Amino acid sequence: MNFSIRLATKDDMAQVLLLIKELAVFEKEPDAVEVTEDELIANGFGEQPTFTCFVGEADHKIEGIALVYNRFSTWKGNVLHLEDLVVSQKMRGHGLGTALLDEVVKYGNQLGVKRISWEVLDWNEPAIEFYKNKGADVKRDWDVVHLNEQGIKNYISKL
Repeated sequence: MNFSIRLATKDDMAQVLLLIKELAVFEKEPDAVEVTEDELIANGFGEQPTFTCFVGEADHKIEGIALVYNRFSTWKGNVLHLEDLVVSQKMRGHGLGTALLDEVVKYGNQLGVKRISWEVLDWNEPAIEFYKNKGADVKRDWDVVHLNEQGIKNYISKL
């Protein structure tokens, strides 16, 4: 199947949001997506974009995304964080995920980052194997810590 990889545009954000929602369903959190198309546009294409998004397109439809942003590691320096790599169900197994990850790695190399980081759910064995086969080191001994919006408010209220 033919596809192409390119930088996302504002006009792509509706389709990007659909893939984000598809990922949430896959990850068993169908109601967790709060971001809107307008927020994606404002944050990705405003005066100071906070993320870069690559899209994989087949037959004029976005079938995959890789959304990244810059971070800083106190141990390594500049790091690129891969927030999500999503490939639509119908396009899995056709090389689109590899092409998107290739683009992320090339982009990180161009930026001169010291590391590219991302998370993967511990039960998502196909993704874990995919990343391992690409040479990634899956850190099984680290836990992800989040303080959600309500948690932030609760924290602040106790200060």
